[in-house]
Amino acid sequence: MRSIAANAASLALAGILAATPALAGAKTEIELYYPVAVGGPITKIVDGMVERFEQEHPDIGVTAVYAGTYQDSVAKALTAHRGGGAPELAILLSTDMFTLIDEGAIVPFDPLIQSEEDQQWLNDFYPGFMANSQTGGQTWGIPFQRSTIVMYYNKELFKEAGLDPDRAPATWDELVDHAGRLTKRDASGKVTQWGISIPSGGAYGYWLFQALTTPNDVLLMNQEGTETYLDEPAVIEAMRFWHDLAYKHEVMPQGTIEWGTTPKDFLLGTSAIMWTTTGNLANVRNNANFDFGVAPMPRAKQGGSPTGGGNFYLFQSATPEQRKAALTFVKWMTSPENAAQWSIDTGYVAVSASAWETDRMKEYAGKVPSALVARDQLEVAVAEFSTHDNQRVTKVLNDNVQAVMTNSKTPEQAMKDAQREATRLLRPYR
Repeated sequence: MRSIAANAASLALAGILAATPALAGAKTEIELYYPVAVGGPITKIVDGMVERFEQEHPDIGVTAVYAGTYQDSVAKALTAHRGGGAPELAILLSTDMFTLIDEGAIVPFDPLIQSEEDQQWLNDFYPGFMANSQTGGQTWGIPFQRSTIVMYYNKELFKEAGLDPDRAPATWDELVDHAGRLTKRDASGKVTQWGISIPSGGAYGYWLFQALTTPNDVLLMNQEGTETYLDEPAVIEAMRFWHDLAYKHEVMPQGTIEWGTTPKDFLLGTSAIMWTTTGNLANVRNNANFDFGVAPMPRAKQGGSPTGGGNFYLFQSATPEQRKAALTFVKWMTSPENAAQWSIDTGYVAVSASAWETDRMKEYAGKVPSALVARDQLEVAVAEFSTHDNQRVTKVLNDNVQAVMTNSKTPEQAMKDAQREATRLLRPYR
């Protein structure tokens, strides 16, 4: 006959064994879509961050799925949503917010923000980044890999042209003057070095266009994403200036300039100035064999740039437990220390004021003062172009920008065409 103690021990062991499957299954798994092709330095950085998060949070598992370009990623996320297999979390363009809301794919973060600490965390993000993250009084996206457009310039080529290497062109007039002096031709008249390159091809022409319209003191859309103002006189004027850089002043290649080739041309020294994302800062720092500077957008009537980049979005398919786990992960990824290190490793702008107060960020900014340009430009930044039916409306604008840069439409005709078509597409949302 077994003793009471033996029976108690057996019952305790049985209880432990019975509880073991439940404990093993208690780990909350979330899937994260990340917008980059497999491989390369960014994926290694993300993988490293996920690994550290899981070590600190053994009850949460995160699987990062590298889904290709931003355009590929949103398409895959929406396809998965419609098919019932959406990820719980995704980093997609801030401009995808209206599309994701209209599809019923995402939920706001606000119901999860319950503690005072949560609210302080949310309030710490720069307002310029929240402009593409909030609408209708709710927070639909959390800034992560965000940027502004900045001007990179080759200081050595500035010296050769007799220009001050520590002073970038600050106005449109100065930009034309500097780019003219930086453009070189051989004996036959062929250009061997362009003064400036501004990408207009591919998916991001509209974004670079905002780097001209914003300094010209005009917005392209309303905050609700239901109206566009593409045929405003100041918009047409900005489009004409961009066209004139190539066809009148002849300081930039004619036709469209591709997004991906612009940094390559700059690093090769065949372009003395380029406009591109702050997210290229690490690339330029690591690969430029010359001294370079970084400056804000030159002024027409004011300073300014659009913000850009990606937000965290929480998908409707996530269970309550997965939503809590996702918030824990997002808060960890955007914590001051991690946001600072992410900015240092990639060149993206650290998204909160607290990140810039960390010791590592202060040390980095002391060594790389060019990193401060994008942060300081946030004071005059505007929301990136984003509307309902965003992909089609943006394509309309991109197509007409490219029509101007290939000289197949005048700036006036292109912007009137773009506004007419955008108005048609947005009519259901008004």
